Amino acid sequence: MKISSSLDFLSDALRRLPGVGPKSAQRIAYHLMQHDREGAAQLARALTQAVERVHHCALCNTFTESEVCETCLDNERDAALLCVVETPADQLMIEQTMTYKGLYFVLMGRLSPLDGIGPKDLHLDRLVSRATDGIVTEVVLATNFTNEGEATAHYISETLKQRGLSVSRIARGVPVGGELEYVDAGTIARAMLDRRST
Repeated sequence: MKISSSLDFLSDALRRLPGVGPKSAQRIAYHLMQHDREGAAQLARALTQAVERVHHCALCNTFTESEVCETCLDNERDAALLCVVETPADQLMIEQTMTYKGLYFVLMGRLSPLDGIGPKDLHLDRLVSRATDGIVTEVVLATNFTNEGEATAHYISETLKQRGLSVSRIARGVPVGGELEYVDAGTIARAMLDRRST
């Protein structure tokens, strides 16, 4: 059976989503057309609206519909603290902890030479400019604990320390509620190295 070109186009578009392979994309396309056409129309409208309205904050580089995002405009936040994260999703996770009250800079990625992603691709010049504005006194590096995230944190740390800024790194270790028996050796080792007095 020959699939219509419109369904092929929809399936190909859905494959751009992370974790969606050819079969899943095809199932989603058929589901939307067979069982949820209104949902498909709503999804199309939402995507169109987001693409037209959402852009990067002029200060922190996160997603916003305004020139400057609400977080950067919040006078209650500590402007002397600047937390560097890889993605807006990482920023959201930190916000949900309700433990950090400073500002952010969102890299929109991480250094990855194998993928051709270097310092210019992450707007590190904008980060340096923001961090050296005379207001920021500490930069908190909250990149992920992957090889690329570690390399990114190291590069940023060295760059900012050369400019006299205080740079810290979020701690890592055993998750809350985690049992040592089920935690990998690397995580336990890092938890031991990053221990602090009580």
